Amino acid sequence: MTTSRAHRPSRRPRRVRAALLAAATALGVGAALSGAVVLADGTPPIEERAHHDVLFVGAHPDDEYQSLAAFGQWNEDDHVSVGVATITRGEGGGNAAGPEEGAALGLVRETEERRAVEIADVRNVFHLDKPDFWYTLSAPLTARVWDGPPRLPDTLERLVRLIRATTPTTVVTMDPRPFDQHGGHQLAGRLTIEAFRLAGDPAAFPTQVTHEGYRPWQPTRLLTQNWGFRGPTGPGCAAADVRDPATGLHQLGVWEGTLSRRHGTTWAQQERNAQRVYRTQGFASIPAEVDTPRHRLGCDWFSVLAENGEPVPAPVEQQGELLPLYDDFRAWATRVGLPWLANRAQPAYPLPPTTTVPTTARPPAVDGVATPAEYPGEPLTLTHWQGEVCASPADCSTVARFSRHADDLHVAVEVTDDAQGAALPTADCKRHWRTDSVEIAVDPRGDADDTSTTFKAAILPFTAEGPACAARDADQHQGPAADTAPGLHWAAGTHPRGYTVEVRIPLSALPGTVNPAALRANVLVYDSDTPDRTGRARLAWSTFGSAQADPHTWGHTPLDGPVLGPSGPSEAVIPLEATDSADSPAAVEQSHRTGIPLAVGPSGRR
Repeated sequence: MTTSRAHRPSRRPRRVRAALLAAATALGVGAALSGAVVLADGTPPIEERAHHDVLFVGAHPDDEYQSLAAFGQWNEDDHVSVGVATITRGEGGGNAAGPEEGAALGLVRETEERRAVEIADVRNVFHLDKPDFWYTLSAPLTARVWDGPPRLPDTLERLVRLIRATTPTTVVTMDPRPFDQHGGHQLAGRLTIEAFRLAGDPAAFPTQVTHEGYRPWQPTRLLTQNWGFRGPTGPGCAAADVRDPATGLHQLGVWEGTLSRRHGTTWAQQERNAQRVYRTQGFASIPAEVDTPRHRLGCDWFSVLAENGEPVPAPVEQQGELLPLYDDFRAWATRVGLPWLANRAQPAYPLPPTTTVPTTARPPAVDGVATPAEYPGEPLTLTHWQGEVCASPADCSTVARFSRHADDLHVAVEVTDDAQGAALPTADCKRHWRTDSVEIAVDPRGDADDTSTTFKAAILPFTAEGPACAARDADQHQGPAADTAPGLHWAAGTHPRGYTVEVRIPLSALPGTVNPAALRANVLVYDSDTPDRTGRARLAWSTFGSAQADPHTWGHTPLDGPVLGPSGPSEAVIPLEATDSADSPAAVEQSHRTGIPLAVGPSGRR
């Protein structure tokens, strides 16, 4: 395979064996007659048992599947071994396959991941046992969760240890750029890039060398996934000399149309097969067969960040004043010596929509029937945001209206929908994106950089038990509305052509200070049309980027009145439950076989 020559050596390079021999000497070990380095008791050292030519690092189970066409080819054609590291087990995600949540869901998702990567002959998946909480665009917030109290700030340390233990020639990770991308993906990319630089430095986490017996190890090549790159298609894509338009970095392409000798299909089909293993994420509903003609299939694309252990330089384009999320990324990229990664990182944000919220003399009756007298303001038409485009207004269309009475914000959302989605149990109310639902997001001060200081209420207009349910999701205090949103009142009325949701939000229920004049909000609708607990189309009032997770894009909904509540935002209550590798038989077996401690924690090898 011409695209993977950097990975081609299938035998351990001489410098790897030299390093292992030096480590063995330092540890007082001998060598077998075959020349393999072994410990005094006959057990090969960790670097021998756990070696992988390529190490991929992601944030969640399923982050690797879009690269499995490349990993499978490298293994099948060049005999390159690939290992996968996943920082969380995706405990905070949805579950379209069952009732499991939290740590129990993490075990299910680990099982899915191990099955999926087997398609590319990946045997080892290393989990770092960090908590997955909810969808955010913020790498800084994710860092506070992964490495803040009560957990040790050791994610980077564990990644450095893993690179030293597995001695890869190539490290692959996620794109660290911030726009419209999960904060966990961003942070996995950032930390892996730092670990690539630090693993060869004996002064970095020195007790790994002095007490745990690892040797400094400098990988040769560093790649990041580039899911959004639109390169050429067809068999020539792998040989194309193309560059990312923002960073200017060379793109490595691996053609998905290559036929697998072992599987007898294209690697695109195997990638699809792996994707469909993730039933909890709703991917089992994706068509089983790839119907794109083989000659039109594209490449798995990777940005080449480092060669021969050194950064690949590119021109730097300076942007002007940046929002905090992008300014933080630029500072990080500069600090790690890759400032070109921040080229054009912040897109041109459009002006958000604005509406006037009228005050009513009488409070709207929250009964699932909205009248003009209750909502005299302008109708706000929601438009396509993500997923499939609605086939017609009858298929899915929405109008929302705001009004205010006293210190309550009222919202009515009238949805036209010709096919009902799954009726989820009330206990699954937080998984609103799996079926027909309405989400109302409010930034009480109009200055939030992420949703941890906002209020987001999701309403399912119908449930398996019948009545509508509500829950807060991915905000300052996620959970059932009865527990997290005192005073919130909701109702839904359903009819053959769709449904209407009404919500009353007391301004006193919003987290922290409420500045009515600066209030921002968004209204989002999720349309399913299927009974398989998967979403299909998404509509929003303000549609730019990640409309549910980026408060900077939400519309202006100013209200009259004084500032309310305590000073500043309320502290976020974020779920921190994470699966323990000790509870995973597969992880325990893998640790015993490879010698790498559970969760890639510290070991006392000396």
